[in-house]
Amino acid sequence: MAEHKIKLYNKIAKIGLENLGSDYLCQDDLNDYQAIMVRSADLKKEEFSPELLAIARAGAGVNNIPISKCSEAGIVVFNTPGANANAVKELVIAAMIIGSRNISSAIKWVNDLAGDDIDKQVESGKSQFVGQELYGKKLGVVGLGSVGVLVANASVDLGMKVYGYDPFLSIQAAWKLSRNVNYCNNIDDLISKSDFVTLHLPFNESTKSFINHDNLKQMKSSAILLNLARGALVEDDAVLKALDDGQLSLYITDFANASLIKHQKVIAFPHLGASTNESEDNCAVMASLQLKDFLENGNITNSVNLPNVNLEKSGAVRIAFFHRNIPNMIAQITKALAHLNIENLTNKSQDDYAYTLVDVDDKLSASTIADLQAIEGMLRVRLVYED
Repeated sequence: MAEHKIKLYNKIAKIGLENLGSDYLCQDDLNDYQAIMVRSADLKKEEFSPELLAIARAGAGVNNIPISKCSEAGIVVFNTPGANANAVKELVIAAMIIGSRNISSAIKWVNDLAGDDIDKQVESGKSQFVGQELYGKKLGVVGLGSVGVLVANASVDLGMKVYGYDPFLSIQAAWKLSRNVNYCNNIDDLISKSDFVTLHLPFNESTKSFINHDNLKQMKSSAILLNLARGALVEDDAVLKALDDGQLSLYITDFANASLIKHQKVIAFPHLGASTNESEDNCAVMASLQLKDFLENGNITNSVNLPNVNLEKSGAVRIAFFHRNIPNMIAQITKALAHLNIENLTNKSQDDYAYTLVDVDDKLSASTIADLQAIEGMLRVRLVYED
């Protein structure tokens, strides 16, 4: 009988599930399960199994997962940052070329031709699609995470002058960023300089409608705006007005909707950013390995509601605690475990929540577990393993 049950909400690449082994049952019709693997399915209205410990999103964005609800229930939410970054980078480069060379309009024009003299029609009509080269143009990259850094560096290699903006630039990303990328201290400075602006931000309340009426006025009238990150980062009505008023040349998005697809200055893709075989494999492998390490060892890597936590095995029994980030929690945990020898302990916090792993030398009684769960601010006590 499988030791762990994982409910699948989307088709997950087989190579990822194969990492889990025979102790895992992975199906889409489970009622009782300890984990979920999901891609784009909306979980916000789902009723979860009481046994649910973790959700792994095979992708970077988690706006389809009720993060606050999960945190309050002691459920860890994982994502896979960087696993699909190369796929998105390549589509961004393709989008810039498609937009700057009028390729979409040119293909449509050619496909509508009729008659026996197609070659003559092509030669006489191709001048209407004269475009521009990327070399020497200015690109503004908004958001310098896994995707943004790859886009910036690849664009430098194409001979573009690249500007970057990210008020939360991490040390790891900064190390990977080409020294030829020019850093901007504010978004208006970047927008006003750029011939192309590409967005690579996460979506949350602070980034909703990040591109709007106000900052679109700062753009060059010849500029092309690209959004292959999240649709709601851009205020659609504002972009359409800017296109109609000549404040913006072209909008290329990976998030088609009814208000955009009929506009002649919009090129919309059907959410292709991570749609490569390699990307789906990478995301599935990363998600499965993160889930496996969490379920079997209690370790956390790439969680969106808790920090990374890793503890080498040092005791016969391991307990994991998901609790609020408030004073005196560690003291209360160790007090409840005072009759046992604590072999090792680690604690990390992120915003309002914290996670603690403790290794002890002997099994816990039901009463000890009850005492631990009764601590004010404790959201979940989990016995990870007993040797």
